[in-house]
Amino acid sequence: MIESPQNEKLKLVRKLRDRKHREREGLFVTEGEDLLGAGLAAGAQPRFVLVAEGSGLEGEEVESGLLADVSSLGSGTRVIAVWPRTWSDEAVAPCVYLHGVGDPGNVGTILRTVDAFLDGPIALGPDCADPYSPKAVRASMGSIFSHPPTKAQLETTPEPRVALVAHGGQELDTLGDAATVCLGAEREGLPDEVLAKCERQVTIPLRPGGAESLNVAAAAAIAAQRISSLAMREEVQSDA
Repeated sequence: MIESPQNEKLKLVRKLRDRKHREREGLFVTEGEDLLGAGLAAGAQPRFVLVAEGSGLEGEEVESGLLADVSSLGSGTRVIAVWPRTWSDEAVAPCVYLHGVGDPGNVGTILRTVDAFLDGPIALGPDCADPYSPKAVRASMGSIFSHPPTKAQLETTPEPRVALVAHGGQELDTLGDAATVCLGAEREGLPDEVLAKCERQVTIPLRPGGAESLNVAAAAAIAAQRISSLAMREEVQSDA
């Protein structure tokens, strides 16, 4: 049983809180039994698994106070696992491209959403949050394992590309043939150089007098669901 805070595995878990160490080591951390189960179900192999003493879980036992000390959640953690970071090989259609989405909770939520509706990956462009940060991993609810993201320049994403913009775009149903849907940061949106490489712009209609814009994860969910429903409608019509 691990009883020293100087144990090398505990020291590594602490280091992996920081993006620079995750990138340098090529590793990330999950906490909790659900994420451990999701990783194993997806065929991922953890580097190691640490469990609270007396928990009855499979892994190397750690004195409970020490496990809580290295947790990003604080008390109550029963299992911490360290895994290799993995990336999808390329951006294939249907793809969701993120540009400047810096909130890790949004990135993780979009990962989960795309996994639910689309076969393609999310492609992370410049200035996006690390999808392997603790907050993003938790928000992905295991989709980080079954549907890993890819890192991409916009030019490498499939065409046609459609930009999701807050105002002035075409109707949602014009998303039907989009190979890549592009989303930007909530405040800044997509820069002009990205818009210039998109075939058209699409806007999600909002009710008059309500909120002026949507959270980027909510916008991604609406767009992904519409693409999915349009594709299913087309399949039904082709089979008729």
